[in-house]
Amino acid sequence: MRQWPRVEYKEEGMREGMQIEDVNIPVEKKVRLLEALSETGLKSIVVGSFVSPKYTPQMACIDELLRRFRPKPGITYTALVANPRGEERARAYSPPLTLEREPVPYLRCHMCDVFVRRNFNRSQAQEIERWPQIVARAKEKGNKAAGIGINAAWGSNFLGPFTLDQRMEMLGRQHAMWNEVGIPVTHVSLGDPMSWNFPHEVEETLRTIKERWPTISHFKLHFHNARGMGMSSTYAALRSLEASDTVYLDGSIGGIGGCPYCGNGRATGMVATEDLMHLLERMGIETGVDLGRIIDCVWMLEEMLGRPAMGHVSKAGPCPVDSKDWYDPNMPFVETFEQARHFRLGPSAYRGGIKPWKEPIPKPKVA
Repeated sequence: MRQWPRVEYKEEGMREGMQIEDVNIPVEKKVRLLEALSETGLKSIVVGSFVSPKYTPQMACIDELLRRFRPKPGITYTALVANPRGEERARAYSPPLTLEREPVPYLRCHMCDVFVRRNFNRSQAQEIERWPQIVARAKEKGNKAAGIGINAAWGSNFLGPFTLDQRMEMLGRQHAMWNEVGIPVTHVSLGDPMSWNFPHEVEETLRTIKERWPTISHFKLHFHNARGMGMSSTYAALRSLEASDTVYLDGSIGGIGGCPYCGNGRATGMVATEDLMHLLERMGIETGVDLGRIIDCVWMLEEMLGRPAMGHVSKAGPCPVDSKDWYDPNMPFVETFEQARHFRLGPSAYRGGIKPWKEPIPKPKVA
């Protein structure tokens, strides 16, 4: 049996998802959703962002959310902190918040200068200017490992595609700086906020990184899904890595999510948590997640949003692998999303439907 890389998953629905949604979603509904997510078996949940409500008004309630929700032991709750003021605010809620720090110091920059200017009011050049300070601080602290990373790794809605050579050149500049001070590079981060990932290019990139820098065994991947490639790119990444590697994946329940700076709004989306957990389980990768409870959370989310989310398994259900879950051969026509929920709700979901066959269809015998 094939040995897959170790997978660590981070649920981003409360942060990356909610930041693009209606500002008027009541905080009590967000609390209920966060607490329901905490009962699913997910081990890492991002609860929101400490950012200016002027530009991300959906996060104006994060203080109230953190005061009201009941954290569950054993779960790592984190929040995005964009600046020192945000970090100061977040400290008031630690615990239950973990003020997340990267396991190693990173050199990073955006491949797209336009995006970083729109999102962070700074330039790519300004990001690069900080690298010597980060390296000097890491050397002073005696760090034994380091990371390299790029954002908008595969392309930009404002500048077009980036080539493998461009990706490797930027990563190579970072790698060389760590080499100069004798700190080995063990981590790499590849972000994709504008949904330019394609499976063949993800595979090419990861294989090239592993061939050029064998000491790298930790791969942080942040895919968006505006063009429907997020799941196939995730699968390509898993196939490209080895059992000795660790891959860090992000996604959101229902596949919601989006960055207002990218130009695609809510269409940007992410890989849906329920779809990815279904894939991992079918591949034999243990998730520790109760998929049924994840689906319940997606239905709760859809009720909050007043529209369907973009995931799939929450609509069709997981594959009925066990004979006890096989569909009834005499079930009536199933045509609507509501009727399709019979996989979770039972026959009441399709009661009264049409049955055109003339006589009962015998149930198959279980071997």
